[in-house]
Amino acid sequence: MADFNAASDNESSRLSRLFQARWLLIGSGLLCALFAWLEPERASLAFAGFAALVGVALFFPRRTLAPPVRGAISVRRQIWPGTSIKAITEALGYPAYVLDADAVLRYANARAEAAFGPARAGDPISYKFRRPEIMRLIEDAVSSGARAELEYREQVPQERWYAVSVSPIPLAPAARQPQFFLLSFFDLTEAKRSEQMRSDFIANASHELRTPLASLRGFIETIQGPAAKDPENIARFLGLMLEQAERMSRLIDDLLSLSRIEMKSHMRPQTIVDLAELLRQVVNMLEPLAANLGVSIELSVSAKNLPVRGDRDELIQVAENLVENACKYGQSGKRVEVNAKILPSAPPAEHGQVEVSIRDFGPGIAAEHLPRLTERFYRVDIASSREKQGTGLGLAIVKHILNRHSSRLAVTSVPGEGATFSFRLPFEGEAGGKSKNNY
Repeated sequence: MADFNAASDNESSRLSRLFQARWLLIGSGLLCALFAWLEPERASLAFAGFAALVGVALFFPRRTLAPPVRGAISVRRQIWPGTSIKAITEALGYPAYVLDADAVLRYANARAEAAFGPARAGDPISYKFRRPEIMRLIEDAVSSGARAELEYREQVPQERWYAVSVSPIPLAPAARQPQFFLLSFFDLTEAKRSEQMRSDFIANASHELRTPLASLRGFIETIQGPAAKDPENIARFLGLMLEQAERMSRLIDDLLSLSRIEMKSHMRPQTIVDLAELLRQVVNMLEPLAANLGVSIELSVSAKNLPVRGDRDELIQVAENLVENACKYGQSGKRVEVNAKILPSAPPAEHGQVEVSIRDFGPGIAAEHLPRLTERFYRVDIASSREKQGTGLGLAIVKHILNRHSSRLAVTSVPGEGATFSFRLPFEGEAGGKSKNNY
């Protein structure tokens, strides 16, 4: 029985091989028939060849190709990052790029495109960043397989500082060479600017204090020496010494005021202040100064009461500083206008705003100075500022106070026609009648 089954299996396998080779046999048979028809005397050779092909198909097994080795695919070098790497890179809060070991860009997150513009995956990263120091940083990280970093300054379209790092992304613990690297940019611009401001502040404050101290020392040495027995000169020098001491006192007061305001910068004022009454008070206080300078102050408010939310003392400091500056630096115009009016609300705001503007008619301010007016110790004219007893901190104090009140100082000026300083605060009440006073 077993022999019968074996014979049956052999027979079926031979028939199967004949079926698999059917097209080859049909083609060969047609060729042999054609050959026998063309060469009748050699027909026996053609039929013998065909019989040989049939025998090969019957008795010789067909060779089959071994299946491909799948393991080779799993260890093949991957050139595109997986979804998880892309998702993590996208979630980072700073610009980041995924590169392969050939420094070819494979992925860029949204923050990178917002900061540096679009980049196409598959392009060398050198197409995006051509600075040699960045390319060397990438080369160092790829060759060492370790994190590398540096500070980088981008100058176009505007100056910005970044801490740049290139870190390997380990996908397999046993891998000798990382397949991907993360190129990251951490924005240091604000920190650098703050550092520069602190440095400038210390240098300027030291300079501002050094000058009157040097003057005091000179006067003291003169009194102790040549003028020791000259009462008239002693009195004159003592007057000059008092001026220098007052100058230092003003500077220290402004520095302390600026420090206090900065310490409270995160605390928004909650009290209600009548801005109309406050402006009347400030104008009354500065009337003697304006009269001495030959300047008239015109106050115009659009309502009897202008309630706003703010710190009364700080808002007095803002108004006093701006009106005093207008009187001193716009003295040649002989007139200063102080206006306060209610601006209508715009959706979705429920209340309007109170706009306060102080305008002088003096020489004005050149356009190149306007962006820097609120910098500490910045002066348009150093000699004129010191002559008018300015410390260079007044507008910086105004800016910080208005920032605390969620407002900002706006400055417009036309050389030869004067300057206008204005700010806005949310209106917290109902408008009344118009009031106008001239001083």
